[in-house]
Amino acid sequence: MQLHNLKPAKGAVKKNTKRIGRGEGSGHGGTATKGTKGQQSRTGAKTKIGHEGGQMPIQRRMPKRGFKSPFRVEYKVFNLGQLDFLIEKYGLQEFTPDILYINGLINRTDLVKILGTGEVKTTIPFKVNAASTKAKEALTAAGATIEII
Repeated sequence: MQLHNLKPAKGAVKKNTKRIGRGEGSGHGGTATKGTKGQQSRTGAKTKIGHEGGQMPIQRRMPKRGFKSPFRVEYKVFNLGQLDFLIEKYGLQEFTPDILYINGLINRTDLVKILGTGEVKTTIPFKVNAASTKAKEALTAAGATIEII
């Protein structure tokens, strides 16, 4: 073995065959594979996201439907019929958003609302963000206290 015989192992060295912008002899000279004219052939060419070269962009071609109010308040809803089951299953001493979050029933930022569908027999205190009038009447009739936070 001599120095002029040494070669790297097969596959160890990868040759970059496309040398762009290195003259006509490289085979990729002249326009450097960018084509002749137009925005993308220029130095520093950038286009904004969604730009389609003057064609009407997709977000403007699509039809617009409906309206979504930015002031809408979303609640996690619990019906009266669910309350006795939840209180028994999780052993709740009071019904508050913090306790519901600890038990994994709601997310940290969720607001809680009680609706009046079903029957209730519980007498524990309730602290919720909202309740329907029917739910308030049913809970007070059952002997539970309800506080709107």
